[in-house]
Amino acid sequence: MEPVTHFLTGACMGRAGFNRKTALATTTMTLAAEAPDIDVFGRFRGSVFGFAHHRGFTHSFLGLVLVSGLVVAVMYGIWRLKGRKTRDPNLPPRWGLLFVLAYVGGLSHILLDFTNNYGVRPFWPFSERWYSWDIVFIVEPLLLIALILGLVVPALVSLINEEIGAHQKGPKGQWAAGVALVAVVLVWTVRDYEHRRAVNALEARTYQDANPLRVGAYPTWVNPFQWHGVVETKNLFALVSVDSAVPEVDPGDNMQIRYKPEETAATLAAKTSALGRVYLDWARFPITETEALPDGAAVVTFEDLRFSGTWRRTTSKPLSAGVVVNPNGKVVHEFFGPVPQPPD
Repeated sequence: MEPVTHFLTGACMGRAGFNRKTALATTTMTLAAEAPDIDVFGRFRGSVFGFAHHRGFTHSFLGLVLVSGLVVAVMYGIWRLKGRKTRDPNLPPRWGLLFVLAYVGGLSHILLDFTNNYGVRPFWPFSERWYSWDIVFIVEPLLLIALILGLVVPALVSLINEEIGAHQKGPKGQWAAGVALVAVVLVWTVRDYEHRRAVNALEARTYQDANPLRVGAYPTWVNPFQWHGVVETKNLFALVSVDSAVPEVDPGDNMQIRYKPEETAATLAAKTSALGRVYLDWARFPITETEALPDGAAVVTFEDLRFSGTWRRTTSKPLSAGVVVNPNGKVVHEFFGPVPQPPD
């Protein structure tokens, strides 16, 4: 998910009652809910390195121990800089509990990332397997609205109470934050139901007289009933727009066929390269495309069709990667993104 949803989720979790147990709870959980994305700094070592390590160590149950410790260390430093003062002098920080809350905030990050179709590797380093629920788009407006209201409504109520002279004891916003988190779960429940309908509809038909071997349905922007369907048969991939509000898939003119390419020396070299192994381990519906260069070399591009929801734009290949193979079958360059930029 994008960072705003992570921050808002952590803030709502803190306000849902944890801020009554220890000082600095809400701030700690807010930071911890986004902290696993510190792996973005891996991009400074190049896009290939960044891709290979994205949603890896910091998005695992084991890695969260280190990430949580880092968040608590930052909070301790801020607390010391502020003269060891908190908003409520009767509620001191409990550092052991804050570490636990930071870990819970990090777990919310893994869970939110699990709900979209990029996936997470929570059992790293014991297992590199990717897991994804495929029910929520990377930006989900309904979640943003629910979480924002969960934080804003209590502030409005507080202003009203000040105007009428009413006062509330203790931290404010517990009920609204709780309702917001319940709303998030309800959105997931509805999206999961619609996702299952979309998958069942894709499995219920044939594609060029062939039965599907695997199918996937992936969320699109805003519309909870519209899904980007990918179907794999023995010889091809079919890209289909699915409306889960209707009982059957009727692609009509909205289906694109991508035939599986033949294996060549260049594609075999690309798939056994370091980038190729990482990409194929992550991709759900990978397909390759080979472009021959004038000097006898070749550019082999990897694409994961679950991210081809904008496939009508034929030049767009989201999250693609590839390698340059020289005429001798040796990989001489790796790249992540649509532009290979091969060396001279």
